[in-house]
Amino acid sequence: MAERPKGGEGLRTALSTLDGPLRFLLLSSFLIPLGSFMVLPFMSVFLHERLGLGLGTVGVVLAVASLVQFSGGVVGGSLADRVGLRRTMLWALIIRTTGFLGLLLALRWPPLAVGALVLTCCGAALYLPANKAYLVRGVDDEHRPAFLSAGNAVLNAGMAVGPLIAGPFVLSSPGWLFVAVSGLFVLVTAGHARLPAEAGEERPGDGPAVRPAPGGEGLLPFAANALAFYLYFHFQHFLAVYAVERASSTFYSLVLLLCFALVIVVQPLASGLIRRMRYATALAFGFICLATGLAVLAAGTRPAMLAGGALITLGDIVLFLKNDLEALRRSPRSDAMVFGRQRLAAGLGACASGVLGGQLYGLTEQAGRTGWFWLLAAAQCVMLPPVLLALRDRPAKHPDPLDDSQGALRAYDTDRRLSGR
Repeated sequence: MAERPKGGEGLRTALSTLDGPLRFLLLSSFLIPLGSFMVLPFMSVFLHERLGLGLGTVGVVLAVASLVQFSGGVVGGSLADRVGLRRTMLWALIIRTTGFLGLLLALRWPPLAVGALVLTCCGAALYLPANKAYLVRGVDDEHRPAFLSAGNAVLNAGMAVGPLIAGPFVLSSPGWLFVAVSGLFVLVTAGHARLPAEAGEERPGDGPAVRPAPGGEGLLPFAANALAFYLYFHFQHFLAVYAVERASSTFYSLVLLLCFALVIVVQPLASGLIRRMRYATALAFGFICLATGLAVLAAGTRPAMLAGGALITLGDIVLFLKNDLEALRRSPRSDAMVFGRQRLAAGLGACASGVLGGQLYGLTEQAGRTGWFWLLAAAQCVMLPPVLLALRDRPAKHPDPLDDSQGALRAYDTDRRLSGR
C-alpha cells in the first residue's frame, strides 16, 4: 500500500491539481479580503470621527452589519442552489462593489454610509458559501481539507495585509481609498464573469452524491460551530480594549499579525491531520486550546497576550475547519447550503458573544478586575462543550470510521471532571 502523503506533501499534491479558474478563485480569495479590510476594520473610527455618528449609534450599526454578514450565508447558499455558484458570486460582488461606491458618496451625504456598509455585508454573506462550494466542487473527501485550508490561508493573508496598507489613509484620504477599493472590486467582478459556468453551477442530477446523514442533518456541527464562534469572539471583540490599555495599539496589531500568520502557515499544513482526527477529538482539542489561551490572557502581560493569542488561534484552526468538514459529511444538502448554515451558526455565536461578552467585560471593568473576564470565558470553554452531548445525532447508516463523536465527547467530559478542570 502506498504511503499516504502527509503535511505539506499532501497539500502540494492536492493544490497541484488546480486549474486556471480555481487558481483565479484563490487569488480572489486574497484580493477580496485585502480590499475589504482596507476599509472595514476602520469603520468605527470613520463613522465616529469622520462622519460624526455617536458611539452608541456606531455600535448598533456594526452589530447589525456583522449579523448580516455572517447569518446571511443561509440566503447565499439557497441562492446558489437556485441560480448557480458563478452567478451568485457575480451578483454578490456587484452588490459589494456598489456598497463601497456608496461609502465614497457618503463623504458628501453621511447618512448614506450606514446603508452602504450594510450593502457590503450583504454582498459578503452571498459570496462566501458559493465561493467555498465552487472551490471544492468535484474534489474528493481526502483533498477537500487542503482546498478549504488553502482558501482560508489566502483569506487571512488578505485580512492581515489590508489594514497595513490602508491605515495611513483611512482618515486623511478616505475618498482615494474608497476609489481604490471600488476599482479593485470592479476588476475582481470582471474576472468572475469569465469563470466557466459548467465548473461551478449546480444542475439537477449533476450535484455531488447524497451523503449518508445522521438524524437532524448534522445539528452537532452547527451547534459546535456556533459555540466555537461564541467563545472565540470573546477574544476577537475585546482583546483590543484589553491590549491597548496594557501595552499599545502597535502591540495589539502585532498579536493580530501573529494570529493571522499561524492560520496562514499552520492550517494548510495540518489540514490532512485535521481531516483524519475523530470529530470529538478535534472538538476536545480545540476547546481545550481556547480555554488555555483565554486563561493565559488573564495575566495581562505582553508575553501572555502573545501566547494566549497563539493558543486561541490553534484552537480555532482545528475547530472551524473540522466543523465545516463534518457538516459536509453529515448533510445531504448541497455544499453551498451547508456552508451557508455554518455561516449562520457563526453569526449567531459572534452576535451572542458581543452582547453577553460586552456585559461581562463591562462588569469586570467596573470592578477593576478585567483579568477575570478571560478566566470566566475560559471556564465557559470547559463547561459548555459537554452540553453538545444533548445534541448528538442518531448513528449514521454508514458511519465514518474516523468519527466517534458521542464516545469521545463523553471521554472529554470524564477527563475534565477527573482532572478537576
